Amino acid sequence: MKNRIIMHINYAESGFGSFGKRSIDDICRFAAETGFDGIEFRGALPKELASLLSFREYAEQIAKGKKKYGLSEILFGIGTKECINPDNDVRERDIAETVEKAKIAREVCGSEVCNTYSAWINSPIPTVPKPGYEFHGSAAATSTQWEMIADAYRRIAVELEKIGLRFAFETHMNYVHDLPTQAKKLVDMINSPAVGINMDYGNTFLFPERPTFQEAIDLYGDKLFYAHLKNYITVPGASKKMPTALSDGEINHRAYLEKLHEVGFTGPIAIEAPRPGDRLWFAKYDLFYVKQLMKEI
Repeated sequence: MKNRIIMHINYAESGFGSFGKRSIDDICRFAAETGFDGIEFRGALPKELASLLSFREYAEQIAKGKKKYGLSEILFGIGTKECINPDNDVRERDIAETVEKAKIAREVCGSEVCNTYSAWINSPIPTVPKPGYEFHGSAAATSTQWEMIADAYRRIAVELEKIGLRFAFETHMNYVHDLPTQAKKLVDMINSPAVGINMDYGNTFLFPERPTFQEAIDLYGDKLFYAHLKNYITVPGASKKMPTALSDGEINHRAYLEKLHEVGFTGPIAIEAPRPGDRLWFAKYDLFYVKQLMKEI
C-alpha cells in the first residue's frame, strides 16, 4: 500500500484544541521527522492562537511549515455547526464561513480533501445517557434537520467543485452521519462529487450494533475519500470501551488495511491518539505499526 499517512493533530495537542507550548513549526517538524506525509489540523484555531490570528494567517503558518519540512499534504476539519440553527442569519453566516475556510485551505495549503461534520444533535430525552450514542445523532434527528444539513452541503458543494476540494463526512457519534448507513444516506442526499465519507471505524466500533468494517467499506464504494484509524479495547468492569494503541485493540487493522487495498482505496489515511499520556511517543509507535502493515500488504 502507498497511501499517504496523515498525523491527526491530537497527537501533538496538550489537550483538546490546545497546542500548549508547541508552535505550528514544532508540530510540522515533528510530523515530518517522524515519517508522516501530512497533518490534519482542526478548522478551529488552537486556544493559544484564537485571539491572535485569522484563519488565513493560521493557514499561512501551516503552509510555511508544510514547505519547510517537506510535508506533502495538509488537511483540516471544517464543518457547519450551525447548519440546523433556526436563526437563518446564524445559519447563513456559518455556511459562508465554511466556504471561506475551504477556499483558504485549498488556496494557501493546497488541501485536496478535508474532514467535515455537521451539527451536534443530542436526544431530546433528558434521561438518555451521553455515552448512549445509539440514541443521539441520527437516531434523534428530525426529517427537517436532515434536509437542512443536506441543503447546506449542497450549497457548499457547488463552491467546492469550483476549487477542486472535497469534503468527507467523518462517521462520528452525535451527528446524523454517525453510522455507516446514515453517512451514506446523507452523502446520497447531497449528491455531489465533492462530498463523500471519512471512515472512522473506531467511532463506529463504539455503537452496540454496527456493520463490520468490510461491510462499511463495500457500502461506501467510491464515496470513500479518507480514513481515520484508532482502536479500543473492552476492559472488564469498565462502563465504556477504552482507547488503546492501534496494534493493541479489538479492531484488526491488518484486515482493515487489507480490505482498503482490495477495493483500490488510494486516499489519505490518518491515525489518531484519543488517549492520555505521551502522545508524541504514541505517534511514533502507531506510525511504525501502520508502516509495517503497509509493507506487508
